[in-house]
Amino acid sequence: MENASPTRRDVIAASAMLAVGVASPWAGAAAVAPHLDLPPEDFKVSNNRIHQSAMGSVLTIPPDVLIDACHKMGMPAVESIGNDPKRLARVRGLGMHLGYIGSHGFAKGPLDPANHAECEAKLRAGIDLAAQFDSQNVITFTGYRVAGISDEQAKRNCVEFWKKIIPYAEEKKVNLILEILNTRDDTHPMKGHPGYFGNDVELCVDLIKRVDSPRMKLLFDIYHVQIMNGDVIRRIRQHKDYIAHVHTAGVPGRCELDDTQELNYPSVMRALLEIGYTGFVAQEFIPTWPDKVAALRHAVRVCDV
Repeated sequence: MENASPTRRDVIAASAMLAVGVASPWAGAAAVAPHLDLPPEDFKVSNNRIHQSAMGSVLTIPPDVLIDACHKMGMPAVESIGNDPKRLARVRGLGMHLGYIGSHGFAKGPLDPANHAECEAKLRAGIDLAAQFDSQNVITFTGYRVAGISDEQAKRNCVEFWKKIIPYAEEKKVNLILEILNTRDDTHPMKGHPGYFGNDVELCVDLIKRVDSPRMKLLFDIYHVQIMNGDVIRRIRQHKDYIAHVHTAGVPGRCELDDTQELNYPSVMRALLEIGYTGFVAQEFIPTWPDKVAALRHAVRVCDV
């Protein structure tokens, strides 16, 4: 396919075809964002200084389709594609990595001691799977607030729990990465998490420092940090020693990294390069374009600085 963006004539034709229910080569992303210079289907990352991954569960692209699309683009990783060993082995067989494997979920976390046994079992299983498939990271969360547990007690409960399991992560050479989530957006279950305790990047870093392990790190989710704290680039520089994984999405709305959102992603990516960040940057937006793979290609090119 010729490496060209759609012309005005292409877009008019695509719109007409959509109106009568006929597919066109530009139906999808171009019909939604005709003013954008969209990457062609054979796009490949060229700079590859930012090591990009893609979050299957949020992108809602079928796992095998996502793996093929990322491999075609020359991306080094995927994540959140389930725990099927055959699929995970396929990713590794293609020479790709898994950005993370495993979590205990964000709702029931270690701030409540009643969740400790369940969280520990899930994290240990995730650590084992991550070690088996050479993934560096397993995600942990604080969990949601519980009536009767004060903030200080919640902090102590979290730290006590992580100190108990971190030696196992150290033994297996796997990071536990704590993710900040925003509590301000209540419009969608994956756009915000009202009631989540770890909703401040400074709080999350403080908890990580209290655990005091080289394997306890921060998942710096740019979307959530922007909503809760802002000043993203300054915070990247400030917390550079703790960041082990990064997630992206447009703000507001957790949508594509296009010109409808407020973040300048190329600048944010250059800040990551400035601090010497070598971990993965995972595309974790909720697609609004009909062609989700085209939306992913666009986001990957935006971040390929």
